[in-house]
Amino acid sequence: MSREKPNTYTTEFRASAVKLANESDKSVAQVALDLGINVNTLHTWIGKYSRRQSPDNPVRTDDHLYDELKRLKKEVARLTEERDPLLVPCG
Repeated sequence: MSREKPNTYTTEFRASAVKLANESDKSVAQVALDLGINVNTLHTWIGKYSRRQSPDNPVRTDDHLYDELKRLKKEVARLTEERDPLLVPCG
């Protein structure tokens, strides 16, 4: 009996799954089923990508951090493009 290779999911997929689970009217189990992932995996992601703040707002996702990371990566790529022509060797 061989073990299957575990699935690997992108950070974006994980964050989207957590957001969907937190904001959906469906149960976590139903969201996991809809996404084709194990319910325990989704619960693990929810614990990892969410954190408790207060009784009034029990779960806050870190979507803004992912958006900021994407923005910064784009900015680094743009700045690298602008910088590269300036790195002409002297001599």
